[in-house]
Amino acid sequence: MKNLIYIIFGTVFGIVLTKAEVVSWFRIQSMFQFAELHMYLVISSAVVVGAITMQLVQRMKLQSIDGKELTIKGKPFHKGFIIGGVIFGFGWAITGACPGPIFAQIGAGELPAVFTLAGALVGAFLYHSVKEKLPH
Repeated sequence: MKNLIYIIFGTVFGIVLTKAEVVSWFRIQSMFQFAELHMYLVISSAVVVGAITMQLVQRMKLQSIDGKELTIKGKPFHKGFIIGGVIFGFGWAITGACPGPIFAQIGAGELPAVFTLAGALVGAFLYHSVKEKLPH
């Protein structure tokens, strides 16, 4: 029962993603073909909201539930970010989904998304099995 709130928020978030058409394979393909701005506007608005939220967290010195101050630490840049980003982008362009919308697509009855989920799970397993050998 304590996880019920997560199920409710996840369901509402999935409905919002579906109604906003950001889980639509056709919308995502149109974005990668530069045919329409819908997805770019959605992503841009998310980046702006995230940036504003992060600034508020830092300036207001907000604390976590257990009373610790929330700190934001950057990561040093390395070529793995570029390689991983390219692989992620190819997967997104081919399947029409990044990890979040996969579940919304499945929930909306888009059965090919089951294969996307299977590919994501295989990719996560492969990463886990070789992560010690990768540059971090």
